[in-house]
Formats: sequence, structure tokens, C-alpha cells
Amino acid sequence: MNNRIVREITPLTEDDFFIILDHINAKFDFPIHYHPEFELNMVMHSKGRRIIGDSIKDYNNADLVLIGPNTPHAWTGHEIGARVITIQFQPELLGEKVMIRKMIHPIKELLERARLGVLFSQETTQNIAPRILQLSESSGFDSFLEFLSILYDLSISRSQIMLSSPSYVGQFDISKSRRIKLVNQYLHDNLQNTIKIGDVASLVNMSTSAFSHFFKKRTQRAFSDYLNDLRIGHASRLLIETEKNISEVCFESGFNNISNFNRSFKAQKGCTPSEFRSQQKLITKY
Repeated sequence: MNNRIVREITPLTEDDFFIILDHINAKFDFPIHYHPEFELNMVMHSKGRRIIGDSIKDYNNADLVLIGPNTPHAWTGHEIGARVITIQFQPELLGEKVMIRKMIHPIKELLERARLGVLFSQETTQNIAPRILQLSESSGFDSFLEFLSILYDLSISRSQIMLSSPSYVGQFDISKSRRIKLVNQYLHDNLQNTIKIGDVASLVNMSTSAFSHFFKKRTQRAFSDYLNDLRIGHASRLLIETEKNISEVCFESGFNNISNFNRSFKAQKGCTPSEFRSQQKLITKY
């Protein structure tokens, strides 16, 4: 990653299950950054803009997001008296042998989704907020048990929203299907090139119509929409992390002309590629 995104050295040590950082009257002066730890971030009494990967969205009042390892993130805020409580924990919080237990599966799946950034609903945030506030004032073994309880309740909560696009964080392999994994790898390797659905169907020994039906059933997306999402995610990464011009980003992401790229990008992100980059630059000044 280039110098727009800062690698944060967190205070978490190997002896810690987790740490809590309680920022009262938060200044939101930390640049967009990433670190190998998971982070549960709760922003209160503020409104502003949130960056998670290639997602740049406004937020209001209480905002609760779980962010996975090495996914860039930052918040800006405008309110006096804002409070930010950050909980950071290691990827190996419970260890591999514990994480494969059936009882822990909801937490395991939540942590897998967290690489995209998971935004929790306002209802969930309101229910969990008092427990996070209380956790910030407690210590000892009971606090660890309560932290696990919070993680579990978050994992089974309704209306979770994934923020970043899978291609931005490199999470192409999101299916248990061998054929979908094969297709994802092919798309990843050939994103700059012209990709025809017939060629992809042949890759998994299926007719075009059969593959189209199979793919939509497995991914809940039409193949063309899925491919477009991958390309927009890749373009977003280039816009954020490199100085390449819009034309270079366009063609390196597999779009064959600028107008089509601009139109597709705006349809998904709500702004043009140049606006997206300028917003990100403004946010990351430090």
C-alpha cells in the first residue's frame, strides 16, 4: 500500500485477549489506516463519513462496525463531544481448534465477513452500546466472557451490511463450491481482459445457459453483475492506493472505454471515479 494509507502499530500484545480504547471528545484526526488485528469500532454523538475498504459512506449518531485484519478504515466526524470506543483483538483470539466447534460457527462466520467491514443495524447498535460502554469500564476474566457474548450476539444479529466490495479486499473465494472457486480464480487472473461467459462456462464443463443458471443460484447474482462488481472493486483499490490516472484505472480494471467505466462506477458508488478519489484524498489529509 502506498503512503496514503498508514500501517498502524496497535498497543495490543500477545498477552492480551483484547484491548479497549475509549476516546472521549474524539478528534477524528487519525488518517485512513490498517492493522493485522480485528477492530470493533463504535462512534457515538457524531455524524460524518466512514471509509471501510472502498466504501465511503455518511453515518449519523451511533455507528457500529466490525473491521477485519488489514482492511483500511477511517472515520471523520463533526460533532463536539463525540465518543469513540475501539475494541481490538487478535485474529487467533480463540485458536483454530476452538473456532471449528459448531457452537462457535456464528462467530467464525462473522469474522470471515469482517474483512469486508460489517455494519450493524441501528437496533443492534442500540442494544449492544450499553454493554460495550460497560465493558470499557470493566476488567478481568468476566470482561473476556462478556466480550465473547457481545461477539456472539453481533454474529446472530439481523440486517448486517457488508461495506467493502470483495474484490477490494481480495476476498474472491467466498463460496464452498469447487466450480465457483475455479471461476473466481479465473476472473481474478483475467480481470484486465475481455471475459466471455461462454469461455467461463467451458472452464467448468457447462453450457452457457446451464452455467448462467448455476452461477446465479450459487451467488445470488447474475454473472455480468458479479463481474462488474469485481471490476469496480479493483478500480476502487487502484484509485485509493495508486496515483494512476483515470484512463489507466479504467483499462486495468477491464473496462473498454472511459464513458462506460464512469457510468458503471457512478451507478454503484454514487459518484464518478474522479469524485471518489478526491473524496478519499480529502478524508486522508493528515
